[in-house]
Parts: sequence; C-alpha cells; structure tokens
Amino acid sequence: MFLASDAVAPTALTSLRSDRAARRFCDRLVDLGAVRELTGRDTFRLYGV
Repeated sequence: MFLASDAVAPTALTSLRSDRAARRFCDRLVDLGAVRELTGRDTFRLYGV
C-alpha cells in the first residue's frame, strides 16, 4: 500500500483491525526507516516512502 500511494493514513490499513494497531505499525516502520511521517502533526498523520 505504501508503494502504490503517495501518502497513507493509518486508518487505511484495515487489515490490522484497530486504529491503534495501525498507528503503532506505522510508527514502527518509521523507527525502522522504511517509511517517513509526512505531516509533522500529532493528531493526523500521513506516512509515505
């Protein structure tokens, strides 16, 4: 999904079953350097490659 779109919101990751799980997954990918956070905001974040 990250490679197909310019930006992905964690809520778009419906296979993870909860918003919190999706947000933690995206934060983990940022920590690993696979994706980066694009918005710089705490309330609404977008992630991309």
